Amino acid sequence: QVQLVESGGGLVQAGGSLKLSCGASGRTTFNSAMAWFRQAPGQGREFVSAISGNGISTYYADSVKGRFAISRDSAKNTVDLQMNSLKPEDTAVYYCAKSSRYTGTVALSDYPYWGRGTQVTVSS
Repeated sequence: QVQLVESGGGLVQAGGSLKLSCGASGRTTFNSAMAWFRQAPGQGREFVSAISGNGISTYYADSVKGRFAISRDSAKNTVDLQMNSLKPEDTAVYYCAKSSRYTGTVALSDYPYWGRGTQVTVSS
């Protein structure tokens, strides 16, 4: 089993920045892709960003491209999401996920392991 724990959420004003971190423990020997998803109240969970197993390829939703940056430290089993120029519509619970694939994908079904989420609230 793999356990994922997110941290770094909070309340920030529009235009501000936050950095989310996710630590993985357990059976993490397979360096699969990792990703961030988010879920706003009353909405479905949506893809935000992913990074490949070797950390070279990154993927972003159009809504966050140019504002968010994903990175990983495979030696430490961590993945970070730097969020800049935050907007009120970025308000959501952000979830870290570990894929069953080496390359990042947007499909929730490709991610068997999930953290419990961390709240990000952006005020206008």
